[in-house]
This record gives sequence, C-alpha cells and structure tokens, in this order.
Amino acid sequence: MTDPARSRPAEADEALDLLSRTPPFAGLAPEARAALARGCRLEFSAKGERVMTQGETEITALLLIRKGGVRLFLAADRGEDRLVDFRGEGAAVGALGIIRGSRANLNVEAVEDTEFLAIPREAFLELLDVNPAFAGHFLRTFTEAYVSKALAELRHRQADIGASESPLTLFATTLGDVVKGEPRTAPRSATIRDCAAAMAEHGIGSLLITGAGGANGPVEGIITDKDLRRAVAQGRDFAAPAETLMSAPVVCMEHHATCFDALVRMMDRKIHHLAVTRGGRVAGMVTSHDIMVLQGRSPVALFREILAQRAIPGLYSLSRKIPLVAGRLLGEGAKAANITRMVSVLNDLILDKLLTMLQDEMGPPPVPFCWLLMGSEGRREQTFRTDQDNALVYLDPATPEQARAAETYFAAFTRAAIDHLSACGYPLCPGGMMAVNPRWRKPFAEFRDFFEDLIMRPEPQEVLHASIFFDFRPGWGRLEFGESLRSHIAFHARREHVFLRHLAKDCMRARPPLSLFRSFVVEKDGRHKNTLNLKERGLTPFVDFARLFALRHGVTETNTLDRLRLLREAGHLSRDLLAEAAGAYEFLMQLRLVLQMDQINNGQEPNNQLDPGALSEMEKRTLKDAFGVIGRLQSLVRDAFRLNLG
Repeated sequence: MTDPARSRPAEADEALDLLSRTPPFAGLAPEARAALARGCRLEFSAKGERVMTQGETEITALLLIRKGGVRLFLAADRGEDRLVDFRGEGAAVGALGIIRGSRANLNVEAVEDTEFLAIPREAFLELLDVNPAFAGHFLRTFTEAYVSKALAELRHRQADIGASESPLTLFATTLGDVVKGEPRTAPRSATIRDCAAAMAEHGIGSLLITGAGGANGPVEGIITDKDLRRAVAQGRDFAAPAETLMSAPVVCMEHHATCFDALVRMMDRKIHHLAVTRGGRVAGMVTSHDIMVLQGRSPVALFREILAQRAIPGLYSLSRKIPLVAGRLLGEGAKAANITRMVSVLNDLILDKLLTMLQDEMGPPPVPFCWLLMGSEGRREQTFRTDQDNALVYLDPATPEQARAAETYFAAFTRAAIDHLSACGYPLCPGGMMAVNPRWRKPFAEFRDFFEDLIMRPEPQEVLHASIFFDFRPGWGRLEFGESLRSHIAFHARREHVFLRHLAKDCMRARPPLSLFRSFVVEKDGRHKNTLNLKERGLTPFVDFARLFALRHGVTETNTLDRLRLLREAGHLSRDLLAEAAGAYEFLMQLRLVLQMDQINNGQEPNNQLDPGALSEMEKRTLKDAFGVIGRLQSLVRDAFRLNLG
C-alpha cells in the first residue's frame, strides 16, 4: 500500500464529493455516505510507484482513485509485465482481495501522480453485508477479474505470436505520458502567413486557433502543415485570416486515454494530430508519428501505406498484412475488442480506397448510393478471416431510364468491387449475401419495403436467412442512406412482437456445448474430431441475444459489446447478467483470435474449431463458465418471449 507518510485524514467534503458521483457509492443513502466519508483517508502515490504487489500486499483499504490513474498487471515468469487493466478517476482497486480475504491479486502501479480515497476494509465489508445492490456491483468486479486472469494467461501463452521489441506500449502508455510541452496557439484573426511563420519558428506541425480571449481563449480549430500545403497548391491569399483555413472542431482525447485508443481515433477520423486535454483544457498535441516512434512498428505504418496507394492492385498485398498487425497487438496483450476495432478500421480503409478508385475508373453513378457492411463487418467484429457480407442501397431513380442506367452501372460496379475484395483476401460469402446479388442491391424504397414486410409479416425461414442483415452499418458513399434505413428498421422492429418472437426462437438454436455434468461436447469423428466450433456454439448465441434485445428496445448500435453496454446502461435487462455476458463474450473472442493466429502461424487456414484439451485448467474452467452464461441468456429469452408456451 502507499507510504503512510503521504497520507492524511480526508476532509468530509473531499470524500463526499467523490463518493456522491461514483457508483455504487452514489446509490447509498446520504447518511450512509456521510458515515463512510468520516472514516476515509487521502493517500498519494507518485508516478511509477508500486501501489500493490501481487501476492505480498496486505489490503487494509479499498482505494478509490480521486485523481490520476493506475495500471494493473501480472508479472510473467520471464519477467515481462502482462497488462490486465488501466483504471482512472472513479475506479477502485483492492476490492477483489478484500472480498476473497487474500493479499493483492495483481500488481498495481501509478501511471501518473495519483491520489486515492482510502476506505477502511472493515467499513467496506460492512457495506457488502448490509446492501445487496452494493455487493452485487463488486461481485461483478470479482467475476470480471477472474476472466481477466484467464485472458492474461491466454496472452502469456501466445506472447510469441507478435513479439515486439516494445511490448505493451500502446496499451500501457497514456497520452499524458507522450505529450510534450504546451500547445502553440494563434487567434482566429491571425493571417495564414502569421500561422506559417509561427509553425516554422517553433518547428511544429500544427497550430491551435483560439477565439475570443486570445491565447487563453477557447480552442475553435486547428491548422496543420498539410493545410498550409493545400493553401499553397490552391493559391490562397496568405493575408486571409486563419479561420478561413482551419479545420473544426478539433478532435480531443483526455490525458488518461491509452495510446492505442488515440491511434484508433486518429485512424478512424483520418487525422494525424490529436489534442490532449486535462481538466477541460488542451494540454498539448500528439501526432501519429509520436505513437509510431513509441511503438517502433505501428499499425499506423500500414495505415499510411494503404492511404498512399493510387491503384487498386496495390491494395491486394496490403490487406493481407492486416492479420500480421493484429497478431502483434495480440502478442502485446490487447483485448479482443481492441483487436477487432483495429482490424475493422484497417478493413474499412481498404474498402474506402478501393471503392473510391473504382468509382474514379467507372465514372460517377447515375444516382448516389451507400455501400452497406453486414454480419461481423457490420458489427466491427472481424477476425483474421472474414467472408464478404455486403449490400448496396441507392437513391430511388426518378425515371424508368434512370432506373435502367442505375441497374446497369451498379451491376458492373458491384461485380468489380466483389472481385477486387476477393483478390484482397476477403472470401466470397457462401450464402451469396453480397452486393453483386440483385437481392442485396436495391433502391432505398425497395429495401425499406423489404424490411418493413419482413418485420410486419414475418416468415420464420426468411427471418432466419435475413437476420445477418440486421447487423448492417453504412460503410461508404452516402452514409445517411444506411443510417436512415437502420432508423426505419429500429422504429418498426420494436413494435412487432411476432417478428421478435421468430428471432427469439432463432436464439435457441445453438445450445451451449456442455453435458449435464459440465463436460465439453465435442465432435466424435470426422476431420474435426475432438473439437467444437467456437463461433457457432460459443459466440453466435451472444450475438443473437444482443441483436434480439437491441431491436426490441430500439438500440441502433450494431457491435455486440456496445449493444450489451447500452442495454445495461438503459436498465432494460439485469445489469449483473449483462455484465457476465460481456465478460464471457470478451473471453470467447480472445480465445478465437488466439486460436486463429496460432493456425496462421502454423501455415493453416484459420477456422473456428477449438480443441478444449489443448487449454490450461484455468482456460477450461473459464470456457465452461462462459458457456454457462449462454444457458442463462437463453432462459431469459425463453421467459421474455414465452417460448415455453409453444
């Protein structure tokens, strides 16, 4: 624990302020919070200081982070830290050890100067005893920590998948660690020439533009070296004010965000400069180059290679590098959600470049359109081998002639696009759910009517075949077409009980592969003998469950973990069960990624056939627990939609 010399009794208002805005303490009765606050202390740890040591530290208090942040990690046999979590303001450390009556389960280290509100162990245990809702919050934390240990063991077993000379830097380093110096600013009235001179004088690549109040005024925009090059190329008047050239709004992230999250944000927005905020004000700038230097060989390098391509065939080999980048992230300890986000960003960029260049080759279409991504692409859950699942929706033609022209153009466009995507390594969909299929290439009104008919007059087999489409998101072109179509579906689906009941029945198809005595149910013969299909038997039930209740409650998000989070935050279902579902799904996704990366390294085509016998005892136990969650989710579906009544 922290040095008692850097500890003092907490003032009542200091403690109450934090407790009143931090769950689950905020849910306590005011008198209970006040009594708790009177017994708390404030403790301090400097950046880099060890707060707890795994297996050694006696936990005498729950530490609630008031300012700063910590990282939680396991020490591997070879001495390499294995990151488990990062926790910032409002998060707690030490709960698991107190609940279990054990010493610290993980190493905890301050990643910046950190202040804790220390809640005495006895007071915390008393609250657990007398307040079931309060106890439930921390018992969920216990479950999540158990899953995290299994995930850490998985990552340790596969550390050589993408071994790096700088392990964990993207995930263990925060933006606050990377940012250097104060940001340079200029008022919006400054000329473009003034801005260029200031950037040259200070040797910087960006300048923040402020509004009223001068240098201390609110940040309203940003000018980068790329903007200045554009101004020269366009023959801009250099005496014009900065506000005519700046980009706005400025993309910002808090100082405690990890460099990985910053990298994904910059790649997603296609920007190279990010403002880092602290306490509501911009504290400095970070560039993609800063992260590349930090990481050594970063995903940004591949991102830039893709951006630089000027011919479609140049994308073929680059798309095949994506599994290598994902493998490095896996070896560095990334969670499955982090990896699939990065894979999605890179796949989206491949698609963006491909369709942009293809349209340049073929000329503009007769009517605007939107390329839709379905299935795992639509959910942003791609792994190392993702079949093509896509569609195309276009503006309703105004005349029969325009309709014929649109069909001719889009038939050729989708055929070329699908062929190029196949050459990039994205396999064709065996079920034909691709934009080249006329069924999945329609004007907006036809798509709208198709879904309206499917939802309001559902046929069980049709619902089953089209369920993958309910995970779509707009991918390229006129995104508002896809967003409008999704809103239309969300509006109607939540009102049609018969349609939802068909989806609910579909949720019951995949039974968890556990016997009555909790043994794994595997295939008995054939080429997949002694294995189980992790996708169909493990992941699909979670995807189906999240889709069903998202549609039932009008949630338009498509990602499975985000759907579960939004359902939990809105209170639509049991918070405890949804937290368990999220943890189980995360573990199964991690297991799938490790399995497929191992197959790739062994020269095999990646698949989903897992041999449970190859897992450690902790992994087996966690896998069984994850399968057990499927049973509880299906029981909820059965009760919610009265499927037991026939």
